[in-house]
Amino acid sequence: MRMPWPEPTIERAPGYTDFVQARAAPLLALARGLTRTSSDAEDLVQEVLAKTLLKWDVVRKADEPAAYVNRMLINAATSIWRSGKHREVPTATEDLPAHSVMDGSGPVVERDALLGALRTLPARHRAVLVLRYYEGLPDQEIAQILGVAPATVRSSAARGLTALRKVGLFADEPV
Repeated sequence: MRMPWPEPTIERAPGYTDFVQARAAPLLALARGLTRTSSDAEDLVQEVLAKTLLKWDVVRKADEPAAYVNRMLINAATSIWRSGKHREVPTATEDLPAHSVMDGSGPVVERDALLGALRTLPARHRAVLVLRYYEGLPDQEIAQILGVAPATVRSSAARGLTALRKVGLFADEPV
């Protein structure tokens, strides 16, 4: 069946390719903070970029296209968690085997611990911390993306950091 409107293609979306090249890595970093696995993050970014292509005329006319797509990504991640499609039961650390071999995986383990701890936070706290520390956005811009007051951003960040400290992250260092 032929659609009554033209099929969205990159050729009909001027500037889309440049946008994707500039924003793919930051979107993937944001998605990794919002999802459980790297493959989930990649799927989420791919899904959002496909939707972005469909809505490119609206997105490119936005005041801040990057913020618009960030919001799309956060909304998509929130929808996945609300639907319950990706519920997993974490393995208790005492059930994991102990490794005594020095394998140089320290930074990877630390990053995984941080991402695991982020996943335990409520969606708003997680989004605020990822936007602030992974994306490096100021509170005012985070507030605009999330549609909340800057004070809510600050309190969500403080509560999120407190929760991370309670699980042993950042215990000895100021954040």
